Amino acid sequence: MHKNFIGRSLLTLLDYTPEEIQFLLDLSKDLKDKKHQGISFQPLKGKNIVLLFEKDSTRTRCAFQAGGNDLGMNVTYLGPTGSQMGKKESIKDTARVLGRMYDGIEYRGFKQETVEILAQYSGVPVWNGLTDLYHPTQILADFLTIQEEFGHLKDIKFTYFGDARNNMGNSLMIGAAKMGMHFNAVAPKDLWPSDALIKKCKDIAKETGATITLTEDVHEGAKDADVIYTDVWVSMGEPEHVWKDRIEKLSPYQVNQKVMSMAKDNAIFMHCLPAFHNRDTMIGEDIYQKFNMDALEVTEDVFESEQSVVFDEAENRMHTIKAIMYATMGEIQ
Repeated sequence: MHKNFIGRSLLTLLDYTPEEIQFLLDLSKDLKDKKHQGISFQPLKGKNIVLLFEKDSTRTRCAFQAGGNDLGMNVTYLGPTGSQMGKKESIKDTARVLGRMYDGIEYRGFKQETVEILAQYSGVPVWNGLTDLYHPTQILADFLTIQEEFGHLKDIKFTYFGDARNNMGNSLMIGAAKMGMHFNAVAPKDLWPSDALIKKCKDIAKETGATITLTEDVHEGAKDADVIYTDVWVSMGEPEHVWKDRIEKLSPYQVNQKVMSMAKDNAIFMHCLPAFHNRDTMIGEDIYQKFNMDALEVTEDVFESEQSVVFDEAENRMHTIKAIMYATMGEIQ
């Protein structure tokens, strides 16, 4: 199986089979066990990777940087002002330059087209750390966390609340379809994924036993769920004026104790972070002053509850990203 990965990019989970996704999750668990046992494992020593960021991040940057170091690699970080890509140099030319200097490229930014061009012209594996359409590395971390909690992915009832047409809504639906899960998106209709992607995921679901459901009904979506998941209501890079409209539309879909009570007793709460669950951030306080809301997509009591596994997810970003880099860059030992 591991030979299927050498030299490949990870742009979207649509490009990977269920068996390949499961392989990456199993490899992630092995690497996590080694890390927790204090076993040094540097199979990629001497290789170099570059992290190309148009959008700032905490978890994605640290996961790639710490993970790359753990595997023995040298890591270069280029932030939003750190390269000439798209300004003085085309994406195509940047890809060909970086591909001559590095063994792998991570990209986090806006257009999916950008990461696709990097993969097409660089000649080395390219990993999508987030675009406006997809966030595949986050989904692998989420699914590793679910496996740790329940022991399996197939037949898990997974419910996503919020803006279901963003990169997380899209990617979670794809991942759930691939892995035979029962996916529910709970959101206003105008915030559902595109019809084309829904159809594609339903076609995949026919092969895996998954189900895809979209609803505006909170109770229908949350009832007997194993996993309740949400994300921020306004994504990085969106203009400030969308806050009012998004809050009006999505306030009925806030994850609170009432929502959690509709799920199974052993249900878990998940969030890719950062989360606006209190007023302890500049944006959180600003929202409170403007809209009199002390939490947005999830309430403090749910976020801090025993059902919350958000920091397990955050840690698992590193282990799954290590698995992606290892699988696509080196022979599995």
